[in-house]
Amino acid sequence: MENVRRYRALASLCRQQAAYRPLQNWQLLGQAEHFEYLAEIALKAHFDACNAQPEDDAIATAPFETPAAA
Repeated sequence: MENVRRYRALASLCRQQAAYRPLQNWQLLGQAEHFEYLAEIALKAHFDACNAQPEDDAIATAPFETPAAA
């Protein structure tokens, strides 16, 4: 998660610099977009790792079956 914060901070700095440097505007905005993309990838990887189920848990978790009424 720390990498996500860093990437977003770098993207923000690039956008701020683009406002003050009109000759490098497109280059800085492109870098900002790239850092946002890296943040998105890092965030997705973090949530994929958090939501991954170990194989042992997948086997132990069987679907719930309701008992048949007599």
